[in-house]
Amino acid sequence: MSALPSASRRDFLRQCLTGAVALGASRMPEAQQAALTAKSRVVVAHDPLLRGTGSTVDASRIQSLLDRAMLARFNRDRTVDTPLAAWRRLVRPGDRVGLKVNTLGGRGIASNLELVEAICERLQQAGIKTGDIVVWDRDSQEMERAGFKLSIGGDRVQCFGSDRVDYEDDLAAYGSVGSRLSKILTRYTNVLINIPVLKDHDGAGVTIALKNMYGVIHNPNKYHPNGCDPYVADLNMLPEIRTRMRLTICDATTAMYEGGPAFKPEHSWKCNGLLVSSDPVALDATGWRMIERKRAEKGLKTLEAEQRSPRYIVTAADREHRLGNCDPSCIEVVEINAEV
Repeated sequence: MSALPSASRRDFLRQCLTGAVALGASRMPEAQQAALTAKSRVVVAHDPLLRGTGSTVDASRIQSLLDRAMLARFNRDRTVDTPLAAWRRLVRPGDRVGLKVNTLGGRGIASNLELVEAICERLQQAGIKTGDIVVWDRDSQEMERAGFKLSIGGDRVQCFGSDRVDYEDDLAAYGSVGSRLSKILTRYTNVLINIPVLKDHDGAGVTIALKNMYGVIHNPNKYHPNGCDPYVADLNMLPEIRTRMRLTICDATTAMYEGGPAFKPEHSWKCNGLLVSSDPVALDATGWRMIERKRAEKGLKTLEAEQRSPRYIVTAADREHRLGNCDPSCIEVVEINAEV
């Protein structure tokens, strides 16, 4: 049950975009709490030359942009002076790391291949065995359509969908959610790096970090009523997710401001950016504002005016969930631009 009455929730929803209300401290896994201070840091990194003169993301420039974003995220105490040192703050040898991508929208609006390859490269340099990295989503065919090459077994990065290994028999439950979790999450990983896409959602308002966890369960279609609220927040409270989640690296190389979650090229834009944070709520709140700004630029109504504000982001920050910060006054947005 929500900790805020409906009228108060409407007010808070507006204030999450204007920064007038403060929330309590975030109740997150220890690894995330250690990385955060009073404010949740969200790094927004852009490179206007990310694609050069073509349409394909340049691998070397996305690697460089990722390095700069990781350094900005982890160098708060000025003891992290290289990108590799930042990765070593995040993972250690022996970890089994899952990279949860988003491929539902097809190749036009899926987690970028060059970005995923750049993350895998840095993980290996940080001491993670190649075979202990698994790139995954819910469905192998969707991954292939998005350009991922499947690989299972052997001394190489693993890449496959939950359909190849199935879901646990028993339900994991919290609040309104009861779901079977992917065995990739429960049996193949102890560390989770979330790699969503910045995009609009026709029912939920936006789908970024928190909602990307719908790809972890066997019954996501059950949790779309009421703009996915409180289902997204309740799902992210499951300990199997919370204890593994270390970082979100949101792919904003191509983003969507209308018509999602399927790819609508007429409503997409080359954002040429990344959002990086250990707080998925803060990242979603920041991404939400980016989408609203683009909608305003295009002359579209706000998501609230269309009655599809992403209320689940507010719920995820409320007193019951405390998954992170939604209020802008509790979020430190660090904007960086690549050298041209």
